[in-house]
Amino acid sequence: MGHIVAVVGAYGHTGRFVVTEVRERGFDALPVGRDPRRLAASGLAYRVASADDPASLDAALAGVDAVINCAGPFASTAAGVIEAALRAGIPYVDVAAEIEANLDTFTHFTERARAAGVAVVPAMAFFGGLGDLLATTAMGDWTSADEAHVAYGLSSWHPTAGTVAAGAVSHERRAGRRVRYTGGRLEYHSGARDLPRMDWDFPAPLGRRTVLGGFTMADVVTIPRHLAIPEVRTYMSVDAATDLAAAAAPVAVDEAGRSAQTFTVDVIVRRGDTRRRVVASGHDIYAVSAPLAVEAVRRILDGRTRTSGVASAGEMFDAPDFLRALSPAVAVELLRD
Repeated sequence: MGHIVAVVGAYGHTGRFVVTEVRERGFDALPVGRDPRRLAASGLAYRVASADDPASLDAALAGVDAVINCAGPFASTAAGVIEAALRAGIPYVDVAAEIEANLDTFTHFTERARAAGVAVVPAMAFFGGLGDLLATTAMGDWTSADEAHVAYGLSSWHPTAGTVAAGAVSHERRAGRRVRYTGGRLEYHSGARDLPRMDWDFPAPLGRRTVLGGFTMADVVTIPRHLAIPEVRTYMSVDAATDLAAAAAPVAVDEAGRSAQTFTVDVIVRRGDTRRRVVASGHDIYAVSAPLAVEAVRRILDGRTRTSGVASAGEMFDAPDFLRALSPAVAVELLRD
């Protein structure tokens, strides 16, 4: 009998990609969620549970080998599902892009997960996980660096309902303030209303694009969690940020449900006058979160981890090897700068 992987939030946009990926990897997918009608649409055996109902989660995770949480906003769901995973003694992975929710996971569960011998990997997705893997790979044999820059060249960004809801929760938690990682710590500030614009030279074929500086993503949590880099900055292509504000939902263009969106993630780490650069490219930021999350589960179940307890992607796994395993969903190139 194969491993059973529970997918919480299985009928959400990203959750559906994850269920498919779980099955394609040879695991048994167990959809979990609050709505039995929507769960039944998968045609798979399922279990009904809610993140705020511990008893239902315990029943849902009984006999399960790992859980992937795709149910946002993660500020509302992560703690409950992690608690259930710890009680069940099974690994937990989520696809959270929310800065504060990921901070909560590291703050509240690091010692408990280590003591329980349970692997917990938050932000194992396009935002947070991929950037961390790329930055870790770029670092190579460096033990520290002065700066890390993560530039997102998205052709468009039509957000899911979950992304919109998560953004609203994060905005409320920050009281409208902006967040940045500087001087070795997160800072919240009431800065200028408009983010600064600048040109970023992405590798061909994308080329030069206008990006927003200070467009802070979950990489400011995952990267400095284990890499000695006091300045971590992220940037977003202006076109994608404009789409995000418009909040039009993604439109599928293939049978797998993927959109036409393309992405380039350009990561540069600098130490003194030396820069190292790694670039990843692919299609659909939501779809690509599925192989990231499922590959993480596969490696945890296989024992291919580098630490225990709560850890970000680059800390938990062999980053270059993990990135190679994402092909062909993600193409990665180490560039000479």
